[in-house]
Parts: sequence; structure tokens; C-alpha cells
Amino acid sequence: MKRILLTTTGSLGDLHPYIAIGLELRSRGHVVTLATSNFYRSKVEQTGLRFAPMGPHLGVEPSLEIDRVMDAKNGPEYLIRQLLYPSVPAAYAEVMAAAREAELIVTHPITFAAQIAAEKTGMPWVSTVTAPLSLFSRFDPPVLALYPLVSKFRALGPGFFGIVKKLGRVRTKPWFAPLTRFRGTVGLPPGEDPVFEGQHSPQRVLALFSPLMAAPQPDWPAQTLVTGFPFYDQAEHGQGIDSDVEPFLDSGPPPVMFTLGSSAVQTAGNFYHESIAAAQRLGCRAVLLVGGNSFHEPLPPGIVAFSYAPFSKIFPRAAVIVHQGGIGTCAQALAAGRPMLVVPFAFDQPDNAARLQRLGVARAIPRKHYTAQRAYSELQSLLSDPAYAARAVEVAHKIAEENGVRVACDAIENHPLAR
Repeated sequence: MKRILLTTTGSLGDLHPYIAIGLELRSRGHVVTLATSNFYRSKVEQTGLRFAPMGPHLGVEPSLEIDRVMDAKNGPEYLIRQLLYPSVPAAYAEVMAAAREAELIVTHPITFAAQIAAEKTGMPWVSTVTAPLSLFSRFDPPVLALYPLVSKFRALGPGFFGIVKKLGRVRTKPWFAPLTRFRGTVGLPPGEDPVFEGQHSPQRVLALFSPLMAAPQPDWPAQTLVTGFPFYDQAEHGQGIDSDVEPFLDSGPPPVMFTLGSSAVQTAGNFYHESIAAAQRLGCRAVLLVGGNSFHEPLPPGIVAFSYAPFSKIFPRAAVIVHQGGIGTCAQALAAGRPMLVVPFAFDQPDNAARLQRLGVARAIPRKHYTAQRAYSELQSLLSDPAYAARAVEVAHKIAEENGVRVACDAIENHPLAR
């Protein structure tokens, strides 16, 4: 039996993989604590996992703050400099308190305080990444939300993208001064760039996604293991499809499903109104997963809206899934075996969208270009070309053969430095 501390921060897509891993580790007899925002306390505790607070303790109500976070150009800098870094001293104290009862720590890409705690304590450390973007490779270059046109030069190869990576370091270096200063206050040297190498454990890095999204590359950390996706997607533990959803799904042909996950949904703008218009023009049924959004006018016949439904239960019932491209949503859509229309906002979403397109299971529209006309045109292509549906089923079969939770937990359980 090991005492394991899992740490994460962010949206449900950042929380759910660690709940999945925590539940599996607990089933193997380990004592598991999940450290994250107080906002998720009840969600974690209802699973039976131990909860520990770790800032930033932010709510997720719709606000200008979310608009700023989801901005493609400035969102990452705002998130890191204005929201994450100011919370590091308090979060570090919280993690160090939780770590007193732990023998091994698992970190998320932006749990900076937990990464510092792992270094300071010398505790066995497993770091994780949830999307390929966090393993920026010159050999498999990502689509960057800030500079999407750079991806047009993939043919120029690793030399060109090595320069792009260096320019990225130059741009982000000024962001890290507060973190460097804090490391000094706890007796640690400046350390490596936390957006690039600094987030990775020198002992073990787990890539919590399918190798279909990204295969290992020569410039990834040598200690990286691609596990497959760890699946969990319940707003309330044990949740199934709401009683109002099932009758609609049973009453007609598969609908197009529109969702923006748990973060982008808070800055939806005109997304749902344009989606309704596209569905009407197609003459198809539609399900809108709208979070806290509401409509002032009645929805047209054949179109329904729900605040939430577990993706694993509802996505397999779709004709096409329209979503924002968050890695958790991508995982569930791939497992469902349905074609996708991806509408990426920021962060890893444009890169995930490009990878899904290269897999042959998706088309994409940049968020700023999402209109009823564009959505209608792309959805018509997805619905009329059977190759998308066939490829989606083929990929789903491969995803089903993976077991990301088992592979990740085996690696954590068998960490060579953990007793």
C-alpha cells in the first residue's frame, strides 16, 4: 500500500483524468488524496477519494475573467501571470501540508506549487501531461493558438520548429520571474522553464492521451510513457443520462450534439444561437449542452438544451459531435466513434483539432469564424461523406483496446523510487 498525492487544477477536463486514476489506485489498496481547488471539494469527496485543498481557489461562474483566460492571443499569459503565480505561495503551503502524509506525488502541467514541493521534499515524483501540446516537439510541431499560421510550415521540419520553440521561450521567459523568486525563498535554484522542461519529472512523465493523438517523439523526455486516455465524466458520481434526455434520444434519428465543455461554455457568445440556426437549416435534430447558459426564447421543435450530461452516455447517440476541442471532450468523442466538428478557442484546442483532422474523424472551424453558414456547410460534409463515420468507428475500436487508467496506475504503482 502506498500513500499517493494527486494534484491538478483547471477545468473538469483537468480534474476528471485524476479522479479516474485515483479511483483505480484506491481499488488497488492505496490511500489516495486528490489536491485541487476548494470548488471541487464535494465532487472529489463524493467519489470516496480524500480531498486536500490546493489553490488557486477560483469559481467557474461566467465572468470577464473567463473571457480573458479563453482569449487565444493573451489567455495563457493572463492565466499564468495573473491567476496562477499569485496563488503559488499559498498553494505551496497547502501541498506541503498534504505531502506530509504522502509517499509519492503526481503533478499536472500547471500545478507549479506541487512541482516545487516535489523538488523540495525529494519525494518520488510522477508528472503528467494531458495533451500533446505540453510536449512541444520539433518533429511533430503543434498548432499554436497564438500563431496558428506557423503550422502551415510543417514541411520545413524540425530545424524550423526548433527556432519557433526558441522564440516561444523568449516570449514566455519574462512571465516566470515571480516563480523564480519564490523558488529562492524555499531554498531552490531558479530551475528550468516551467512551461517547457520544468514541468516534467526527471523520474517519470505520463502522457495521459492516446498514441493516436501523438506518438512518442525523439525530443520528448526519455522518461515519457504514453498511457491512453483515463476516462471519467460524471458531474455527480454515479450519474447517468438525465430522465429528460433519454426520451428525446429515443424519439427520433441521432441528433447533432453541440457542447463547449466546462470552460469555453462560460464564454459561449453566439455559439449556441448560430448552432441552432445551422441545425434548422440542416433539418436535423440537435442537443445543446449549455452549462449555465439559458435562452430567452423557446427552442425550435427537434432542438433541446440541457445543462450537462455525461459525455460517455450521450456522445454515442450522436450523428455528429460539435465541440471546443478540449482534450477531455476529444477523448470522449473519439471513444464514442462519432464524427466531429471542432470549434477551438485557445490553449491546446487548435492543436487537438488539427490532430483530429489528420486522423480523418473531424473538420474544424476557428471560433472567430463560427457562423450558422459555416457550421451548416461543415456539418453537411460530415453527414454526407460516409468516410468520416467509418474512420470514427475504426478509431473508436483502437481507443477501446487501450486502457489509460490501468497503464497510468501501473506506472505510478511501480515507480522505482517509491517504497
